[in-house]
Amino acid sequence: MDVATTLLSRRVRDCMAPPPPLLAPDASCSDVIDVMAASGVSCAIVRAAGGGCAGIVTEQDVARRVALRMAAEAPAWDAMSSPVRTVRPDDYLYTAVAAMRRHGLRHLPAVDATGSPVGMLDLDAALAEATAPTVAIIDRLTLGEDAGGLAEMKRAEAEIAGAMIADGAVCADIQALISHVNAEIHRRVAAAALRAMERDGLGRPPVAFAAIVMGSGGRGESYLFPDQDNGFIIADYPDSEHDRIDGFFLGLADRMTAALDAAGFPLCSGGVMATNPLWRKTLTQWREQTAIWARRRSPAAVRLADIFFDFQAVCGDDALAAMLRRHVTGLMRGNIAFLQEVMRDQARYGTALGLFGRLRRDRAPGPYRGQVDLKRGGTLALVNAVRLLALREGIAVTPTHARIAALRGTGVLDADDADEISAAFRLMSMLVLRRQVEQAAAGARPGNHIPPSWLTRRERRGLLDALRVVDRLRDRVAGELSGNVLTGGR
Repeated sequence: MDVATTLLSRRVRDCMAPPPPLLAPDASCSDVIDVMAASGVSCAIVRAAGGGCAGIVTEQDVARRVALRMAAEAPAWDAMSSPVRTVRPDDYLYTAVAAMRRHGLRHLPAVDATGSPVGMLDLDAALAEATAPTVAIIDRLTLGEDAGGLAEMKRAEAEIAGAMIADGAVCADIQALISHVNAEIHRRVAAAALRAMERDGLGRPPVAFAAIVMGSGGRGESYLFPDQDNGFIIADYPDSEHDRIDGFFLGLADRMTAALDAAGFPLCSGGVMATNPLWRKTLTQWREQTAIWARRRSPAAVRLADIFFDFQAVCGDDALAAMLRRHVTGLMRGNIAFLQEVMRDQARYGTALGLFGRLRRDRAPGPYRGQVDLKRGGTLALVNAVRLLALREGIAVTPTHARIAALRGTGVLDADDADEISAAFRLMSMLVLRRQVEQAAAGARPGNHIPPSWLTRRERRGLLDALRVVDRLRDRVAGELSGNVLTGGR
């Protein structure tokens, strides 16, 4: 695999070394030198009194101590660098490398959820085989927070996706990377908006909140240049404070959606954005709203819930999103009547498999006439069917491949079914993504339609097989949910 693809798809845990020696808070400079010499390492970490990393001492720090003629018994705190920048083992490697380059760091500790060191990333080792173009790609994906830098990050996605496709990368890895970059742009936009609001005298957030994305972004399955599907989960507050607190978050939403639009995320024509009070609620309001959707089961309620199901936090208080996820998972588990209504609504849109086993083409006048909508009639039809099974079973994860694996683990899908569905999803997703990359390279707006003539004979046969898998899956889900209603559940 190409070095660029390796760096962009790997995580910190794939490259980190074992953690360096951990010294007590009262360690002396002499202790540090002795430990580093005995261990043959180039750095050590000084533990904070309450746990975690208080500072890091490197070879350069030791050399500086010698140059300054510091006493051997001087505390290590006098020689260490602090505060310590850290990463998590599951962070993307390229983001860690970018942070090290930006801040002039040669070592970066990887820590667990408690802040305890579990590994050490060395810049030279991480970039051992990287070429100048690879480093340039990393820099493009981690530019600053101004509008131009964020827009460049977004534009770089198409070029990077194309390079990864050419290198044979798995589609799920490419989409996960695109989703990660998109989430990072959302985080930077939110941070910049909050700083600007504070400068403007509006203060800091009055209560905790989480910004969420929905749809493909929430599943980590983004294609190129999606529009905005976002919202806020806000910590509960007294009703008497509504105007003040909701007013703050409306202002934040206005700034964020405008900045995201400028960065390359078009405003949602359906209003699925935090500027709309329907998608900006407290945790309690979200719980009540989802319960109402489940109880009413009207077409409007079903469609709103279907948009919402795959939400994922991109910034703010993750605990709020986790609590709401547990609520939604419990609400949907075994809720056959509601899931059947969702299935009926989704059945309005058939798959891209037409009569006599041929591809169904778009007949509406316009630029896509004669082409195949492979998102609505392919990937989305599969995603929706898998989601219905996952919700019925109380499966909380949102990525489609993870849902398929979980359904296989619970015995809902056997090995052959899971393999067929996963293969169909991989093929259709890659066709859509590859087409979008070509459109972006040609200066056209990437879409979800594919001309049948664009496919090779082998790809056409594979796509027809994949669509048959989708049809069988939809028929199975319809039959199971209908049977559940008649028999009172599984």
